[in-house]
Amino acid sequence: MTREIALTLLATVSPISELRGGIPLGILEFGLDPLFTFFIAVIANTLIFFPIFFALRFFYDKFLFRIPLFDKYLDSLRKRGKPKVEKYGFWGLALVVAIPLPLTGAYTGTILAWLVGMDWKKAFPAVGLGVIVAGVVVLLITLGVISIP
Repeated sequence: MTREIALTLLATVSPISELRGGIPLGILEFGLDPLFTFFIAVIANTLIFFPIFFALRFFYDKFLFRIPLFDKYLDSLRKRGKPKVEKYGFWGLALVVAIPLPLTGAYTGTILAWLVGMDWKKAFPAVGLGVIVAGVVVLLITLGVISIP
């Protein structure tokens, strides 16, 4: 059972599958309890925020700011994105993370939040909410409660 939980967590923290892969793997392939699988997937996927966000901040502060083209691009992106962040910020980020499709999820939401200069204290709850919503959708699809055409 420990191996199955570890593999489920590994799929969940993988940037390609995230909980869209972890929840079905744990339930359908390994026969783990659906609620247990949901909770460990949501917690693991949400906690990805911290290493990604702060690693981006660290690498930018230590290295990337020295690349004038990158620094200028990031500054321009943040200036252009500021009105959208102020208008849609929390809810927009939560929605991006909540849609359980490829190239959406905690990784994308965290990178997007960092790129547009959102404060981590505002971005983390938005990513967390998005992960919970995506987790519920994936769980319901996995259990056959809802179907996708």
